[in-house]
Amino acid sequence: MGDKDIISKEILKNIAKDISRHILNIEISEDMELIDKEFTRIEKRDADLIFKNGNEIIHIEIQNNNHKQMHQRMLRYLSDILFEYEDLEVKQYLLYIGEWQCNMKNSINKDGLDYSYAIIDMKNISCEELIQSDNPSAVVLSILCDFEDKDKQMVVNTILRRLRELSEGQAFRNYLKMVNILSSNRNLKDEVKKGVDMLTVDVEKTPFYEIGFEKATFENAIVMIKDFKLAIDDVVEKLDIKKEELLEYMKNKEESK
Repeated sequence: MGDKDIISKEILKNIAKDISRHILNIEISEDMELIDKEFTRIEKRDADLIFKNGNEIIHIEIQNNNHKQMHQRMLRYLSDILFEYEDLEVKQYLLYIGEWQCNMKNSINKDGLDYSYAIIDMKNISCEELIQSDNPSAVVLSILCDFEDKDKQMVVNTILRRLRELSEGQAFRNYLKMVNILSSNRNLKDEVKKGVDMLTVDVEKTPFYEIGFEKATFENAIVMIKDFKLAIDDVVEKLDIKKEELLEYMKNKEESK
């Protein structure tokens, strides 16, 4: 089992409510209860996440790679779950976080059997709700989501800033490690490295702006030019500011030192 699989499963167990609300659109009851149970028949099989939510059982699996027999494995999980919770409705979801296009089957229709489960590809989920979550594990998972047309570096910076707001010390370093590992699935290693480097700068001197909603100031532009090594023409276009005014601001700032 690779680092991504281990980290992903731990994240899922920590954020069952966030995953269910923000990604699966499931209303969570107050008495929602995680079920930590090992299912065994021929071989040991641990479902990633199962919880009781009112009168239903929610089963979530996470996959980093395509598995040609995933539909059969999910059916076996269903069978095991029904042995314990036959009177409850069971809903099954596969959360795909892989880099490549998802091509797994999600149904079996043969010999009178009509079975299916839902596949959710994280690349198709908007990142904003998870980034704004108060659960740092949910914020970590947002690195896998759809950034839409937003600047990748600014989205990554916002993710890292949220983690800094929600955690500290060793916990914060662990979340950074998770983000770094998962970022390779979206080719964001370089953006994460730059963002982490920026964390060493005094936050008061580094005015981040919210994803696509706040207009950047001249200070944002200076950070992007000096720390991210971006061309000034690209920066003024991206931040919708005038190049002459930015140059004048930078000149006055240097002279006032």
